[in-house]
Order: sequence, then C-alpha cells, then structure tokens
Amino acid sequence: MSGMTAITPTKPEFSGTGTIVNPATGAVAGEVQWTDPADVPNIAAGLRAAQREWELRGAKGRAKAMARFALWLNDHHEEIEDLLIKETGKSAVDAAREVPMLIMILAYYTKTMEKALAPERRPAALPFLAIKKVTVHYRPRPVVGIIAPWNYPVANALMDAIGALAAGCAVLLKPSERTPLTAEVLRRGWRESGAPDVLALAQGAREVSEAVIDNADFVQFTGSSATGAKVAERAARRLTPVSLELGGKDPMIVCEDADIDLAAHAAVWGAMFNAGQTCVSVERVYVHESVYDQFVEAVVRDVKALQVGAGEGFTFGALIDEAQRAVTERHIADAKAKGARVLTGGQRPDGPGSFYPPTVLVDVDHSMACMTEETFGPTLPIMKVRSVQEAIRLANDSPYGLSASVFSGDVGRAKEIALQLDCGAVNINDVISNLMCLSAPMGGWKTSGIGARFGGADGLRKYCRVETVVAPRTNIGAGGNYYHNSLKALARMNRLMTRMALRGPRRLAK
Repeated sequence: MSGMTAITPTKPEFSGTGTIVNPATGAVAGEVQWTDPADVPNIAAGLRAAQREWELRGAKGRAKAMARFALWLNDHHEEIEDLLIKETGKSAVDAAREVPMLIMILAYYTKTMEKALAPERRPAALPFLAIKKVTVHYRPRPVVGIIAPWNYPVANALMDAIGALAAGCAVLLKPSERTPLTAEVLRRGWRESGAPDVLALAQGAREVSEAVIDNADFVQFTGSSATGAKVAERAARRLTPVSLELGGKDPMIVCEDADIDLAAHAAVWGAMFNAGQTCVSVERVYVHESVYDQFVEAVVRDVKALQVGAGEGFTFGALIDEAQRAVTERHIADAKAKGARVLTGGQRPDGPGSFYPPTVLVDVDHSMACMTEETFGPTLPIMKVRSVQEAIRLANDSPYGLSASVFSGDVGRAKEIALQLDCGAVNINDVISNLMCLSAPMGGWKTSGIGARFGGADGLRKYCRVETVVAPRTNIGAGGNYYHNSLKALARMNRLMTRMALRGPRRLAK
C-alpha cells in the first residue's frame, strides 16, 4: 500500500464497547464499538480498493448515488434528530438544522460537480507555445481522512465528506468520541441508499485520529486551534496535505446607524445558537456609544425570552459536558473579577445536566478572557466604543480570524469596514450566513485555520491532485530546443522567444 505508515500496536485509549450518555439528562443515549488503532490501516486499504470503481463512475454516476442519499436523509431526518438530541442534549430547534444543511450541500454539488471536475483547457501563455494543447485534469486523492468535532455531529461529520465523495475520493470519517452515534446512522444511510462502500468510520479518540492521519492522502480537520496544529504537525511527517477549520472569536460591530432591533436579534441568535458551541458564534460585540444602551436593552430582552432545555419545546440546549461548562464559568468569573457586570445568567442552574444559562456581560475589555479566548459557550460580552475605527482595531486585536459581522444602515459603508477586518468572511447585517454560501470559501485567517471548506469548484478540487497533460497540436516546431540542433539555431530560437515574450513588459513599462 503506497505511502502507508505502520502503527505499532498499543492499548487503545478507548477499547471494546463504550456507553454514550445524554449530557442533558444523564440517560444512556447508546453504545458504540471503539476502533482499534491497529485496524485503521486495513480499513483504509478497503477504502482504497473501493475508491477506484467510485472514481470511474464519473461525476454523473456519483451524482446519482449522492442524490439517492439526499432523499434517504430527508426520509430519516426524524430518526437522526432524535438520536442527535440524545447524544448532545441539544434543543429540538438546534437539532432540526443539521440534516437540512447536508441536503442543501448535496443538492448544490450534485448540480455543479460535473462542470467543476471537468478537464480544463488552458490557453497558450505566449503565441509561440500555441503548438501545444494544455489540459488540466482533477484526479481524486484515494482516501480523505475527516476528523469531525462534537458540536454538530451530523452536519460537521458530512459537510466536508460530501465534497470529497463528489470528487471521487473514499472517506474515512473519525467522529468525535463524545458524539459517535449519529455517524453510525449516517453511514448506514449511505449504504441503504445504494452507494458503494467508500465511506467508513473509525471510532475513538487521539490514537485513532493519529492512525487516520497516518493512513490518509488528505486530512480535513475541524476543531480547536491547538489540536489543529498537532494535526498539521503529524500530517507533515508524510507531507500529507491538510485543510483546517479551527477556533474563532468572532467579533460583531454595531455602528451608530444600525437597525438596533435587527442587530440585537442577530447578536442573541449568533451567540446562543447551539448553546454558543459554534465555531462562527458571535463571541464579542463592539457597539458605538451613541446606541450602546439601546442595544444592550434589546439584547437583554431577547435573551430573557429564550427557553432553556433539551428536546422539544426549547430553544437553547445543554453544553456537551462538564468540561465545556467549566470553560464558560471560568470566563465569566474572570470577567466579574476584573469589573464586568452580569445582566442575565451568570450562574449554573440547579438540577441535572450540563446546562448553563445564556449570559450577557457588559463593562468588558480586552483584559478579560471572555473577550480574547474562545469561550464556545453561551456568553455575549458587549463593549462600548467611541468610534468605528476603535471597533475595527479591537476586532482585529485577536489571534483568531474566522468570521465577523458588521451592522450599519449604509451597506456601502459596512463593506468598507468589512474589508478592514482580518478574517475569512464578513456578514453585513446578518450573522453566520456565510456558512450557507456554498459557492464561496469558508476559511479562517491567523490561528483560525488553513485552507477553506466549500468555495464552489474549489470545494471539490481541494480533494484532488492536479495533473497537466501537454499534447502536440502539430509536429511543426517539435524538438527545436533539443541538443541535436546547431548552436546557431538554438541562439536564434532563444532570441525569438525573448523578443516575443518582452512585447508585453515593454508596453507596460512605458
């Protein structure tokens, strides 16, 4: 098996069968069979064997299989959402968004993949090269390893896998050990919809992730910046390319001419959706002093209307576990100790489950962890600023650069502000909407990542190796620079090539 790295058998961190518990209730959500890391090379070998036939189906053939999978997801969405709530403690409102996201991605790529992956004819760079026909081909990498996070076990498990499968790759998916159950259902659906065995799972924690990296031809990782650096380091041992979608501390800027009610609604939803456990959450807000009090009042109003609880009838679920709740508590305690005020929430509730109430913080600044470190929890710190330029400076004062939002009554002005923000995407008068724009890249700057997910044709091509084929249009001129020609003829050719190449630079240099 070309390029494979042997793994020395060790005792797995997770072995045998594991029990997954609902973080909202403590009830058993299900059982999972953990993968022995030593078995991962064999799983990857099976995928490599199956991938060739999948590639040879061509884009049209793969699109048909993926369309059937989209229909299967729609038919089984209630089953998936019920299990999703059990293993994450999400509210029904949050859980209901994941399957539609996958269906939307499938619909987009089944419609566009044939054109995106078609060989491209490239024009001659200069007239004397017109004797060559240049074609660029996109050939899939055999096995793509995807290491998915726990915050969206359905959407994040497959939103990248869909692009890889569309490109003709096989996919080895490693779900989070915190949320492994829904991935099993998704793989079952892939097989039940008639698709070939080019989607496999590896269940476990760090050692299994390392085995996936060691046996993949491309790695897509979504998670924290610290873990992303470790993934990149391990992949570099085999020069395996990676795409990393990492942490964020997304800022929101509210200008003095903004629609305050709209901005408040957006801030609350952007900060509290999925209990704040979203990479592109609104994690800090900078509000012009002239509308600060009005904005804060509107935010508090909206937050108090949220219904906290898992499952049906609630808008705001549990955090994934006690460790994540502890991060939220630490950030709030640090802010309070440094002078911040809590306007809502701020204290863990009585009763079972890893719930934490949505918390609004004011009188905050960049000395506080809630404004500088990724919280990944239900906090909304709001800072008063004297000018938009101050807001821009503070928004960029961060090691993160995933996305941001700007609210202003003047869209043109908002665009000017957006292009001064150091991040991969900016939403104007909205939040998180760039995640739905599948034709555009979603990637982070600074420690928020390398590469991008989606991006139209590039969202498929990133999983491919590029092969250029140069064929003759005519035999005229072939071998003109070979050794068998006279030195006089070679010198004449060099002069001709140089003269033709310099026409453009001479015109531009005037």
